[in-house]
Amino acid sequence: MANPFAGRYDLHEQIGSGGMGSVWRAYDRKHDTWVAVKVLTQSEAGTLLRFVREQSLRVRHPHVVAPHGWAADDDHIALSMDLVRGGSAATLLGDHGPLPESYVAVVLDQLLDGLAAIHRAGVVHRDIKPANILLEPTASDRPYVRVSDFGVATRVGEPRLTERGHKVGTPGYVAPEAASADPAPPADLYGVGVVGRVLLTGLDPDQLPDRHPSRLWPLLQQLSATDPAARPQSAEAARGLLARFVPTGQPWLGDPEPPYVFEQLTQDADDPAHPAHPATVVDADTDSDTGNRQTTLRVVMAASFALAAILLVIVLVLLLV
Repeated sequence: MANPFAGRYDLHEQIGSGGMGSVWRAYDRKHDTWVAVKVLTQSEAGTLLRFVREQSLRVRHPHVVAPHGWAADDDHIALSMDLVRGGSAATLLGDHGPLPESYVAVVLDQLLDGLAAIHRAGVVHRDIKPANILLEPTASDRPYVRVSDFGVATRVGEPRLTERGHKVGTPGYVAPEAASADPAPPADLYGVGVVGRVLLTGLDPDQLPDRHPSRLWPLLQQLSATDPAARPQSAEAARGLLARFVPTGQPWLGDPEPPYVFEQLTQDADDPAHPAHPATVVDADTDSDTGNRQTTLRVVMAASFALAAILLVIVLVLLLV
């Protein structure tokens, strides 16, 4: 069994990656539970500052996934958070295509609920996009949203980690003013508006049409207005405008192919105290070489067994003759 990260986390399969590190399904030996762990390298001061900022984020809300533990091991640092098993809104969009209006309304309502809690904590997320909207595996039932990834988030009034004019967030989803002015909640609402239109159409942000038959479309355009003053000024206000579109039941079940959020991760080991096959954080080339050696060994062993079987058959034939 490989050594656990910092003596605490057994890293299993990688479930995500980005410019600031990789995310793993991991077993937390300290708390005897499965978690998601983001592994970063202490390669620069900015990354370390972001690590401190993420670790200090203590937003406790049903629709938010915030870091709740950390560990360091040589030149790597790790953040642990709740493990969400249903993939993301981007995963669902890839599996299903454009989503029903009623389903999108529920997703956006929970997204805004989570953002309201984040904003009350004095934090602006700055990277609202489908890949950062995680989903619990609820099958075709009501979706359950968790806002994640605070890698470029910032606190109002704190020193900026990016130079003025430097791009933050993801092109197409980030508000025009996000990197050129002090952050404010309407910057996140811009991302909500774009996300809603992307979920309704299945198109990339730069392909979105000006018009769409959905009743949600005018509100989504208002949320993603270029002028921040034209948007609702808080997540609570935006949620109030959305409320009349949010169904109480599950009308999407009447669709020929209703959205279905699958379990995206492998099942936990039967004995959580001894999780099988933990991984270690290694260089990609080293990992590839190790995999090649293991593949070669399996081929040699298979060939040896096959040869032994042939020899056994020959011996039996000679004895019978």
